[in-house]
Amino acid sequence: MKNREITQGEYETLAAFRYHLRQFMRFSEEAAIRVGLTPQQHQALLTIKGFPGRDLVTVTELAERLQVKHHSAVGLVNRLVAQELVERVPATEDRRQVYIALTPRGAELLSELTAAHREEIRQIRPVLQQLLEQIS
Repeated sequence: MKNREITQGEYETLAAFRYHLRQFMRFSEEAAIRVGLTPQQHQALLTIKGFPGRDLVTVTELAERLQVKHHSAVGLVNRLVAQELVERVPATEDRRQVYIALTPRGAELLSELTAAHREEIRQIRPVLQQLLEQIS
């Protein structure tokens, strides 16, 4: 199948879309730093709380969702445990399996960050919707 020629308008729309996504990512990174987290720590907390069907994960699941190596996820979890933002929870069905769950402190911090993100998304939603319609 031969691709049709890409128009200048499509390039401009895609560039604008990526620009607004990057602005949102910068907002997210700065919001995490303001509350004393690295952006990756924020993403880890969000991954744990937002995991489909449950609010705890294995280190393997966390590594996959963050797209990092397993040993990097272990180091990240160790740092979050030291900050008392997550805890290790042995699985009931297989005591060799360990889950990572948010502590009340971690949940509170994530809730604060998520409220700020929700507001930012509300502000940029119209622009992103318009760009998505142009891309479709």
